[in-house]
Amino acid sequence: MTVSKDIFCSFCSKNKQDTNLLIAGNSAHICDLCIEKAHLIVKTDHSSNTKSENFQLLKPQVIKKHLDQYIIGQDQAKKVISVSVYNHYKRISQSDFVDESVEIEKSNIIMVGGTGTGKTLIARSIAKILNVPFCIADATVLTEAGYVGEDVESILTRLLQAADYDLKKAQNGIVFIDEVDKIARKSDNPSITRDVSGEGVQQAMLKLLEGTIVNVPPQGGRKHPDQKMIALDTKNILFISGGAFSGIENKISTRLNARSIGFKSNNDKNINREHILQYISPQDLKSFGLIPELIGRMPVVTYLNPLDKKALRLILTNPKNALIKQYKKLFEIDGIILEFDDEALDLIVEKAVEYKLGARGLRSICEAIMLDAMYNFPSYVKKRKLNITISYINKQLENQSFKKLKVA
Repeated sequence: MTVSKDIFCSFCSKNKQDTNLLIAGNSAHICDLCIEKAHLIVKTDHSSNTKSENFQLLKPQVIKKHLDQYIIGQDQAKKVISVSVYNHYKRISQSDFVDESVEIEKSNIIMVGGTGTGKTLIARSIAKILNVPFCIADATVLTEAGYVGEDVESILTRLLQAADYDLKKAQNGIVFIDEVDKIARKSDNPSITRDVSGEGVQQAMLKLLEGTIVNVPPQGGRKHPDQKMIALDTKNILFISGGAFSGIENKISTRLNARSIGFKSNNDKNINREHILQYISPQDLKSFGLIPELIGRMPVVTYLNPLDKKALRLILTNPKNALIKQYKKLFEIDGIILEFDDEALDLIVEKAVEYKLGARGLRSICEAIMLDAMYNFPSYVKKRKLNITISYINKQLENQSFKKLKVA
C-alpha cells in the first residue's frame, strides 16, 4: 500500500511523511506537533482562568491560617485584614448577581504599627495567597501634579507592571501604600503656601481610593509625555495603607483621658498602656493629620503591636521564611551543616530589643554575625560543620559597627 503524498496537516501544512502521527478528521488532518501545541494552549488558558475565578473565594479562616505561616503574632490585625480581603473579593465575584438596590462599597484598609512589626509582609502575603498583582508604593515621594516628585497615578503604573500590563488583572490587584503617615497635614492652620507633599497628596489620592477611571501612563508620566494613556478602573483595586504614625500614642492617651476629673481617672485601671495602639480610632488619625475624606475612604483601621522578646524569638525560627531556616539552607547548598545554640538565638533577640530595630533588625544583626562565615566557609574543604555560640556572636558584633550603636 502506497502512502499518498497529498495528505498534510491542515494547521502547519507539513506532509504526512514529515510527521510522526497524522490524525484524520472530517476533511481535515492534524499532526502530533500541533496537537501538543494546542494542548499546551488549552492547559495554560484553563489554569489562568481557574486562578482568576477562584482566588477570591478563600474564606477568612483560610487566609489567616496562611498568614500564620509567615507572620508571628498580630492575631487581631490578621483577623481584621482576612475578613476585609474576603469581603472585598466576594464583592467582586458577586458583582453581577447583587441586588441593584444594594451597593457594596470597598473596604480599604489602614494599618498602624511601628517599624518592623509586619505591615508590608502581611500585605505581600495576602497578595501571594490570592495570586493577584501586588505593588508597593512609597507615599514619601508623592507630590501634587506639577511639582517635583511622583504623581499619585504612578502608583497604578507600578500595579500595571506587576500585572504584566494585563488590564483585567491589574483592576483586581492590591496596592500597598507605605509610609502613609508621612503625607499627614503639616498644620491645622491654613497657610499661603501649598502643602504639596502632605494634604495635597491626600486630596489627589481620594479618587483612586474611592473608585474611578484613571488615565495611567504605562511608562511613567514625565519622562514619556507623548505615550498613550491606559484607562484603568480602580473600583475593584484593594488599597492597603500602612505607617508607623510615630507619636500617635500620645494622641490616643489624650483622648482616653479627655473626660477624666481629678488626679486619676477610673478608666486608667482598664487601659493597657503597653499596647495603647489597640484603642486607636479614626479620630486619632484625624488628630495626627489625615483629612476626614481620606479616613472615610479607608474605613477599616487596624493596629500592630510592638514585638516582644517571645515574638522575636519565634520569628527567628518558626515561619516558612524564618531567618535561621534561610541561613541553614544557604549553607546546606554548599554542603555545610549550620547549627545555632539556643543561648545564641536568645542573644540575637536581646540585641534586636536593645537596638529597637524590630523584626527587620533581626536580619541586620544576623548578617553581621554570619558575614565572616559566609565569606570563609565555602572555600574550606575539611570544615563541613559550623556551630554558632554566644562567644562567636559577641566576637562578630564587636568587629562590626553594631558596637557603635547607642540606644535612644
